[in-house]
Amino acid sequence: MKLTLWTYEGPPHVGAMRVATGMQGLHMVLHAPQGDTYADLLFTMIERRGHRPPVTYTTFQARDLGADTATLFKQTCQDAYDRFRPEALLVCASCTAELIQDDPGGLAERLGLPVPVIALDLPSYSRKENFGCDEALLQLTRALARPMTRTETVSCNILGPTGLGFRHRDDVAEIRGLLESMGIAVNVVAPMGSRPSDIARLGAAHFNVVLYPETAENAARWLEANHGQPWTRTIPMGTRATRAFIDEVMGLAVAARRPDESRLRQPWWSSSVDSTYLTDKRVFIFGDATHVMASARIARDEMGFEVAGLGCYNREFARSVRALAREFGVEALITDDYLEVEREIDRLRPELILGTQMERHIGKRLGIPCAVISAPVHVQDFPARYSPVMGFEGANVLFDTWVHPLVMGLEEHLLTMFREDFEFHDEAGASHHGGHAPRPMGLGTAAPAAAADGGSMPPEAAPAPEEPAPVAAQSGEVIWLADAERELKKIPFFVRGKARRNTEKYAAERGVFQISLDTLYEAKAHYAR
Repeated sequence: MKLTLWTYEGPPHVGAMRVATGMQGLHMVLHAPQGDTYADLLFTMIERRGHRPPVTYTTFQARDLGADTATLFKQTCQDAYDRFRPEALLVCASCTAELIQDDPGGLAERLGLPVPVIALDLPSYSRKENFGCDEALLQLTRALARPMTRTETVSCNILGPTGLGFRHRDDVAEIRGLLESMGIAVNVVAPMGSRPSDIARLGAAHFNVVLYPETAENAARWLEANHGQPWTRTIPMGTRATRAFIDEVMGLAVAARRPDESRLRQPWWSSSVDSTYLTDKRVFIFGDATHVMASARIARDEMGFEVAGLGCYNREFARSVRALAREFGVEALITDDYLEVEREIDRLRPELILGTQMERHIGKRLGIPCAVISAPVHVQDFPARYSPVMGFEGANVLFDTWVHPLVMGLEEHLLTMFREDFEFHDEAGASHHGGHAPRPMGLGTAAPAAAADGGSMPPEAAPAPEEPAPVAAQSGEVIWLADAERELKKIPFFVRGKARRNTEKYAAERGVFQISLDTLYEAKAHYAR
């Protein structure tokens, strides 16, 4: 563990809380010091839930460490059962309480409560949040699922959705509707929306649908080994993957029928005239492995983007992500350090970022548009509207989400035509943010007309700023002279990054360390051949 401003995953007990919060009739007792109750905010604020998580904390303080914290935990468990009367009790320790080694599972078991008590062993200093989700669902399944006769009609379980999951609520509704339109009943959705009594009847389904391997793969494997239930490997994100998912489900449920695709608009919209402006836009993708791998294929095969780089923060799936990156001809970035991600984005300079809320912040700093595709996310990514990212409607949503941050068609031409205007020049800030970037020092006050509009154009009488003398190149660094920099800015912004990279590559190959106007034109002629 390390201290950082942002983190992609919290400790594993937060993952266990995500499972408990999504369920009903389950209560969780967390052995934790005062201060770890911050986790409540994750659900009530970010996910905008109308009730707090079903979690009771022991909230021991520093003075309690010299006393009997084990007795405190047992009393907390008993009080939680007496108050909430759950169908099952989940017990574990936070990262801080783990150091005390009080054994919450053994202590709770000795209470002799009349409900199942499921203890979680969460190694906080070597594992993280997604592991906590996966382990909690696995242990609930092992403790509660019972062998039983299959349902008369073909049915399946949907596994993986949790509290605080990225669009899990809407994904479940979309995939449930898709399966039911194929004539397949949904037996149980777990853990989100289920009760311990529902977990007990998982074995009645004919097969399992795994939507989020990070949180459900181990439970699916256990059900396959112990209850003979196969499970789906295809994640239905995008048009092609959704059709492949349907084929896989039809292989598991022979009597299934093909669903109606009339709601699907993404393929036509992606090939429409205006969308041709999106072809070969360079995109960088980062997030959890499931959404990254699906998004990379959608970006290349369905949207016509060029995947300039991709990576994930959950190392458990590093091998799969690296294999996909090799297929795309790029090197995967596997890290949980957002600063390392920012350096890679700054190096690649893509036209679009697909990432988490951290990449949204990175994009704002670097001036690169970003669409969020993966947890961790903030409050705006739990929309009031129906907005799945899986299934046919999910393909439509992804098209809108990814295209809207980009500048398209006529808009590009207009911005290029007016690139010298005080409102639209490169140094001006975003007008929709209520103002413009501050003017460089020494430019005087804004012209009256521009100032009245909140602009930043200097008055005509203001003296032109002196151009700094070029700094001598050091250690092979390529620098741009003022005339070349000005000419570069006349190139439309949506290809300017490529022009800069090609020119710098051309100069470096010829041992030129100061790029002049002549160098820029020579590079242009070279790559135009």
